[in-house]
Amino acid sequence: MNFDICKVPLTVTDQMGQRVVVPFPPQRIVSLVPSQTELLYDLGIGNRVVGVTKFCIHPPVARQQAMVIGGTKNFDFAKIASCKPDLIIGNKEENYQEGIQLLALQYPVWLSDIYTLPNALDMISRVALLTGRKHIAEPLLAEIAQSFEALPVVSTPIPAAYFIWRKPYMVAASGTFIDDMLRRAGYSNVFSHLGRYPEVTPELVAAAAPQQILLSSEPYPFSEKHIAEFQTMCPQAQIRIVDGELFSWHGSRLRYSAGYFKSLTTANFAS
Repeated sequence: MNFDICKVPLTVTDQMGQRVVVPFPPQRIVSLVPSQTELLYDLGIGNRVVGVTKFCIHPPVARQQAMVIGGTKNFDFAKIASCKPDLIIGNKEENYQEGIQLLALQYPVWLSDIYTLPNALDMISRVALLTGRKHIAEPLLAEIAQSFEALPVVSTPIPAAYFIWRKPYMVAASGTFIDDMLRRAGYSNVFSHLGRYPEVTPELVAAAAPQQILLSSEPYPFSEKHIAEFQTMCPQAQIRIVDGELFSWHGSRLRYSAGYFKSLTTANFAS
């Protein structure tokens, strides 16, 4: 059967447990999540992506080839309508509920819901299935799974605080994908007793006594110029700038995460 010509209704269940009817294979996809946009391109269907967010920076051509429909939390509904999508892919955490609900009244909307590596692998598998690219996803999934299985077991995880924002200070805590990645990278989250993305004060950080403070490159663009600020806050801690994409992107970029975590672990042992 030539699926590029014959489109049939396919009923799938997204990671929210919602049933979605999608014309199979979808030919006009709007992606509301940067990591899932990259996944679609890596599955070889970038030519079917007609709408992306302004944060969809990988691959760089995505924002040139597709309509930029706003941000992840402020959609331009008129631009989305002009894309005439037959599938919209979003995420529970990265997008906003009201906007998703409005879109779902007019279009098939498939949502991911990701807190752990298994959730991410499941998302990749499901997106591949609903786009007819299962054969491309299988080796990718195997590569990611094997890379994480090969990570060294750290007997004594390093107490760490992972910052995602400044003014106010915000960290990744329990119940987040980042928290799962921290554990796999050999860290113990000093804010694991808090939920999601709490605001923290310098006093709270000092009391938590992290051995390392990890400043993420996104969503806030932490850089070397911020190190002194955090060193004052927590003089005993080592301050490190880390690649936020490799800790928080839950699509095909995960193929690079385990190798990056291994390099961090090596540096920890060397310091």
